[in-house]
Amino acid sequence: MSRSRAALTWAPRVVVGALVIALLLVGGTAARVWWLGRVDERTPTDMILVLGAAQYDGRPSPVLEARLEHALALYRQGVAPRIVTVGGSAQGDQFSEAESGDRWLTDHGVPNRDVLPIDEGRDTLGSFEAVGSVARQRGWTSAVIVSDPWHSLRSRTMARDVGLDATTSPAKGGPVSQTRRTQFFYIVRETAGLIYYHLAHASSDFSDPGLQ
Repeated sequence: MSRSRAALTWAPRVVVGALVIALLLVGGTAARVWWLGRVDERTPTDMILVLGAAQYDGRPSPVLEARLEHALALYRQGVAPRIVTVGGSAQGDQFSEAESGDRWLTDHGVPNRDVLPIDEGRDTLGSFEAVGSVARQRGWTSAVIVSDPWHSLRSRTMARDVGLDATTSPAKGGPVSQTRRTQFFYIVRETAGLIYYHLAHASSDFSDPGLQ
């Protein structure tokens, strides 16, 4: 009986403690997602890495175009000698996200030799694994990642996990940064995606802007 009473006494405390830890984990992760999304870490690197997003018959979506415009500005500033675009294609697509980005950049004056499309991966992790393999083959070790602000932390985490010395320079002019409601939505989604990644070491379908 005494053991039963002790269990009944401690059980609520354990539950409350677990809830507090969970809230601290979620809140701390969300704060880090928000903070890094506001920081521009641009520094000279081997490559500017543009993460993929939706494209329509070779035409970048507004999300992808905002990333490409930012990458072009970094390239013109001499941040890196090359731009790497990533992202695969959906069934039936004539162009991949990487190819769409490649076409847009060369149409805007970047020489073909300075753009490398890597059209593998249907989520962020798959893209980074493909980029990591190419980078090792070519002796590239560092990258500045261009994506949406709230995607920065998860992207940088994945890039470092595949061996890249990665920093971030978010594209702040895209649709995902236009309103507070949209920002809140993406911060929540990326917080969940990053926690899932740490637990499962996999991308989550609900948190990959590359699928939009």
